[in-house]
Parts: sequence; C-alpha cells; structure tokens
Amino acid sequence: MSDAEVTRAGLRNERPGSHALFGNGMPGGPGAPADGAPADGERSYGADAFSTGTGTDTGTDSGSGTGERRAAGGRRSRGGPGPGDGETFTSYYGRPVLKAPHWAATDIAGYLFLGGLAGAGSVLAAGAELTGRRATARAMKLSSLGAVSLSVVALVHDLGRPARFLNMLRVIKPTSPMSIGSWLLVGYGPLAGVAAVTDTTGLFPRTGRAATCGAAVFGPAVAAYTGVLFADTAVPAWHEGHRELPYLFTGSAAAAAAGMALLAAPARESGPARRAAVLGTAAEFAAMRALHRRSGPVDETYRRGKAGRLLRAASVLGAAGAAGAAGLAGRGRAAAALSGAALLAASACTRFGLFHAGLASVRDPKYTVEPQRARLAAAEADAAAEAAETP
Repeated sequence: MSDAEVTRAGLRNERPGSHALFGNGMPGGPGAPADGAPADGERSYGADAFSTGTGTDTGTDSGSGTGERRAAGGRRSRGGPGPGDGETFTSYYGRPVLKAPHWAATDIAGYLFLGGLAGAGSVLAAGAELTGRRATARAMKLSSLGAVSLSVVALVHDLGRPARFLNMLRVIKPTSPMSIGSWLLVGYGPLAGVAAVTDTTGLFPRTGRAATCGAAVFGPAVAAYTGVLFADTAVPAWHEGHRELPYLFTGSAAAAAAGMALLAAPARESGPARRAAVLGTAAEFAAMRALHRRSGPVDETYRRGKAGRLLRAASVLGAAGAAGAAGLAGRGRAAAALSGAALLAASACTRFGLFHAGLASVRDPKYTVEPQRARLAAAEADAAAEAAETP
C-alpha cells in the first residue's frame, strides 16, 4: 500500500470500518505532522488519540514499547496485552468518558443531608412519643418538618422550576429509584407536617399520633433511598459503592437525627438518642470501611482532594460526637449539645464528601475504564477456568 492510496477519509475505494484509521491520524500519513500530533484545527482519530500509555499504538509498532501490532480489522493480535494487563487508560486526549453532572453541592448534597435528617428524625419522634418523652418528640417532629421542607426547596432549586418536580409524579415506576423517591417525599411530607402542627397546637391528637406513626413508617425509606439513587447512576465512585451506599446513608441519617435530639431536647430524655448516636455512627463507619475496601482504584476519589478532607473531618467529628453521646451527654445540657452539633456536622461532611468524590471520579476517565477492564479480565478468567474444568 502506497501513500497515494491513503486519503483523509481512509483507504481509497474502501468503506471505513469501525476500526478504520483516518489519514490525518496515521503516523506518516497525508496531513499528519511529523511528531504525530493532530494538524491545526483538525481532530485526530489515529493511534495517539487512543494510546494506552504503554508505548504502543493501534496501528504500527512504536519502536519504544512492546512492539504490539493490531491484526487486520483492528483486533488485537495474539499474545498482546489484554484488558487488566497493566495498561493505563488515558482516553481521547485525557477527556472524560462521562459527562459530569452540573449539580450545585449546596442543592444536591444539602438535599441528601436534610432528607436523611428528616426521615430518621421521624423514627426518633415516634419512639419518643410512645415512651412519654414529649419534649424530644416535639423537637424531632418540628426538625423533621423543617428538614424535609428545606430538602424539597433544594431539590426544586436544582431542577430550576417546580413544574419539573411535578412532572416526576406523572407516573410511578417501581424500578426507578428517582420515581420511588419522589413519591416517598410526597407521602412523607404531609404526614410530617400534620404530626408537627397537631403536636404544637394540641388539636386533633389522635390524628397527630396517626400521622406520627405514618411518618415513622416512611422515615427509613426516605433516609435510605438517596443512597440507592446515587448507586444507580453511572458515576464511578457511586456505582462502585452500590452495596454500601444505602447502609452508609442510613447510618449517617440516624447519627444526624440523634445529634438533633441531643441538641434540641432536654438531657434527661436523651437516653434513646444517645444509643442511636452510637449505633448510627458505628453503622456509618462500618459501611465506609467496606466502601474503601471494595471500591478498587475508585477509592482514591474518597481519600484525595476536597472529598478526602470532608470525609476525614466526618470521621473525626463522628467519633467525637459518638464518644460524647456515650459518656458525657447524660451529664449536662452543654455536653449533650456539643455532642449533637458534632454528629450533625459529621453527617453533613459525609454527604458533601460523597458528592465531591462522585464528581472527581467523573472528571478522570481512568475511574470509568479501569474498573470495567478489571471486571472484563475477571470474567474472562472465570470463563477460562470453567472451560478448563469442563471435560
């Protein structure tokens, strides 16, 4: 094949296939600069654009790497490195594979924190009412109403206008966490409102008790569904944590609600809240440890940058708040309030840290491709092992 047979559209009189290399991207081809970079104003779809960082390319020997060549049709020749063989993916000029969500942290991370606080708070409110802790029950009902109201405001602000939230209620789709979550908010919000208003005014006490119990039934789902929603996305940091995020969100929500009870209720009624603080923090820490262990290379996004700083702060504040709740909160109002504030701050840092870790994982294409290659290599190894065992 001579240079005359290569055009800017590929080989002359040949229909380009899915692996065809265009002339302006082929090393030494027409229009290709000597250094292999794309010509000014043009995009290169040749070897350098999809380099794996090992000194090999997709069309010819590089002379400095493994000397790997691709066979006709673009397939990797036998004996060449495959997925998971130590290659480092850089994507097309290092550009992200996924489009980063254009979400404001104050809207979405705030929505996550406030929704969890509301849902878990309603559970504590029902327990306090059933055990005769009236001040704690009232404080948690009011805080849950305020939290769910602000969470809906944050969600609508992110959507741009209220009509977009209402559009999500046109259908109910059991397989969609977003659809189920929208209906959970619609069912939970009025119950939390009735519970708070009737307790404050003293009117319709039976209706208020029924609403309190109803809100407590919805509460765990409201606290946990955002973890399922995040795990259902393509964002690598969240998708890789699909097993742990629901438990992590639930534990964080329980710790936040316990912190609110310690902060707003009398110390003499703080027994259940103190136990909830310890259990919620322990569950959150266990889920976070499992997330770090199972996330593979994506775990870097939870340890570096803004996400890493926020999650480390959450660990320190959560440990301090739980320790204070276990040992000091029952001794006085000031100790209980400090422990509660630490738990609330820890939960907020957790939600904001998880949010920023997700954004960081989208910006770097390696967090999208390397886990996929690892799963593919594992699947191929399993298939080879099964084939070897088959007589």
